[in-house]
Amino acid sequence: MLLNKRKFRLETERMTLRLPLHGDYRAWSTLRFSCRDFLTPWEPTWAEDHLSRKAFTNRVYWASRSMSQGTAVPLFMIRRSDDMLLGAITLDNVRRGPAQMGTIGYWIGEPFARQGYMTEAIAAIVHHAFTRMDLSRIEAACLPENKPSHGVLEKCGFKYEGVAQSYLQIDGRWRNHVLFAALRHDRRGKTV
Repeated sequence: MLLNKRKFRLETERMTLRLPLHGDYRAWSTLRFSCRDFLTPWEPTWAEDHLSRKAFTNRVYWASRSMSQGTAVPLFMIRRSDDMLLGAITLDNVRRGPAQMGTIGYWIGEPFARQGYMTEAIAAIVHHAFTRMDLSRIEAACLPENKPSHGVLEKCGFKYEGVAQSYLQIDGRWRNHVLFAALRHDRRGKTV
């Protein structure tokens, strides 16, 4: 599964999850641009240069550095049948020591939503985090009205933990978020 950090890949039933490459710029910028109205209600406000090649190049360098330093696992979701970029998932804020935890964030292009791709991606990255990285806890947060995100997290074994007030600035406003977590050794029972 892991040859070296530059060639890191996770395989799911239909996708390869891998680090972003400079050559992904056109696919990424096209998908993000075409799905702007679908994505922006759930994301921090895009910088003016969000879709620029320079911003993407910085993203690729950040992904490589973060992976090498063990602080994040930022992956593009590539459909194997046609090499189509579907979205991205990142295990970020990896904390070691007594915490042994990280936080996941993700996005998917509108044409690929609600087809099970994100469920596959979350399951793969959580499995990797628990079995290969020896993490104990994975957290995720989403807006209260983002019911599809709640559903995919619960389907992947995450459980509701509460609400964080003014957790992130989304679409230009400080917003409350619903918190979920998956534990490697979960004794909390079924999701309500």
